[in-house]
Amino acid sequence: MGQLYLVRHGQASLGAADYDQLSPLGAQQAQRLGEHWRGLGLRFDAVITGTLKRHIQTLQGIEQGLGIELPALRWPGLNEYDSEAVIETVHPGSLVKPTTPEGYRAHFRMLRDGLSQWMDGHTQPRGMPTYPEFLHGVTSALAHVRSAWEGNVLLVSSGGPISTAVGHVLGLPAQATIELNLRIRNCSVSEFTFNPKRHTLVSYNSVAHLETPEHQGWITFA
Repeated sequence: MGQLYLVRHGQASLGAADYDQLSPLGAQQAQRLGEHWRGLGLRFDAVITGTLKRHIQTLQGIEQGLGIELPALRWPGLNEYDSEAVIETVHPGSLVKPTTPEGYRAHFRMLRDGLSQWMDGHTQPRGMPTYPEFLHGVTSALAHVRSAWEGNVLLVSSGGPISTAVGHVLGLPAQATIELNLRIRNCSVSEFTFNPKRHTLVSYNSVAHLETPEHQGWITFA
């Protein structure tokens, strides 16, 4: 038996030239999670992450909070889809970086539509895998966790792979994972128990480490 902790990366840099970079707040969120776990006495027997900078930086923040180093297996199948490529399939032409609340709402409306088209096989975003290939990248990571490890395992990834993992474990239609994805918070924790045969969902999208008076302003979604 084991416990798998799936962590979405801290706040990245939406609207900046390089989204794949934690913001200063994102680094604080990750360190705070590590501090929270250190207070609980939680330790990890294995770690697996995607290969994006924001995944690695989030793990580094968690390590700082825990006060220990966590050697990690890098798993490209846990990398996020390319949101700009997805949006371009339903919005040809140049994209304007969102800077206002209405701009962000429009961005996520287009993202929802683009994800739906991709998952249904109606579009193929440039430079991306097909949706079945993306799904396999996530489920193969889960299969590796089940077959190779036990105890407490940490997985650091993005909203797309984590919501896909949750949808897969629950047997949800692919479309349902879009709503899970668009509501997942930065540096949130979802938990599975696992054995060699299956994973079972315990919790989704928890930010208990930020639900204190001094940290509530740190809760973010992008």
